[in-house]
Amino acid sequence: MPISDVVTTSSRLARRRSRRVRERIIESILFLAALLSVFTTLAIVYILVKESVLFFTHVSVIDFLTDTQWTPLFDDAHYGIMVLLSGTLTSSAVALLIAVPLGTIIAIYLSEFAPFKLREIAKPFLELLGGVPTIVYGYFALLFMTPILQWFFPELPGFNLLSAGIVMGIMIIPYVSSLSEDAMRAVPMNLREGSYAMGATRFQTAVGVVVPAAFSGIASSYILGISRAVGETMILAVAAGMQPNLTINPTEPAATITSYIVQVALGDLPHGSIGYQTIFAAGLTLMLFTLACNIAGHMLRRRFREAY
Repeated sequence: MPISDVVTTSSRLARRRSRRVRERIIESILFLAALLSVFTTLAIVYILVKESVLFFTHVSVIDFLTDTQWTPLFDDAHYGIMVLLSGTLTSSAVALLIAVPLGTIIAIYLSEFAPFKLREIAKPFLELLGGVPTIVYGYFALLFMTPILQWFFPELPGFNLLSAGIVMGIMIIPYVSSLSEDAMRAVPMNLREGSYAMGATRFQTAVGVVVPAAFSGIASSYILGISRAVGETMILAVAAGMQPNLTINPTEPAATITSYIVQVALGDLPHGSIGYQTIFAAGLTLMLFTLACNIAGHMLRRRFREAY
């Protein structure tokens, strides 16, 4: 074999080995990144469960789930998580009543009706709402939205779940509309063309063909919106009042799980005290609720993906 062929072959093998080494390094980096995310999640779960177990050695689980008062910082302490859960669910319901219909309508318009130039301009501005700090939304709810609502409801207190929930809904709209619009644009064009061939209008095609075909992705946006609403902190801490109140009336002030955690975190409770451990029990409750929503959303997505 000529020397030139030997050199060419050896250099080719060297390049191949070098490429394999680079690929192995990249695979290792990607694996470590994925492992880091899993480790972080497991660490969070471990801390929540560990501290919650210590909490439940002093407080009965039944009392925690059924008591109608939440006064862990008082001498006459009560630990009824339903008080915080009611505020969380009420504010989230108000937010979703705003975000889901408006976000879906905006997504349908951007996907099916808006001209290309308008869509390219409107979508970045819409997504810009998601980058506004939540503390700004909180003061917007307190100083702008609440006075407007008091024009219509003069008896509305300065701190209430309604204004906080409405502003939360405005904040969540970009999440719902952006993901829903991406899901609708992923629908194959031949489905639209088949609908037009049957004589359907653009509106009938959008509502009767595109939305059902993209509903698995739209449901994902709804689940993300629910998780975002349930986990919101600063808007509720600023505008909802942080008063433990068992109510489903959005015109009243109330505390939520996240706002209570902020309240305790800013206090002077010693580490390891029963009052301090309440934030971990509340956080575990919130995590389990979010997990249940994600599981329900996964089942819903799988069902509609199989149907279409």
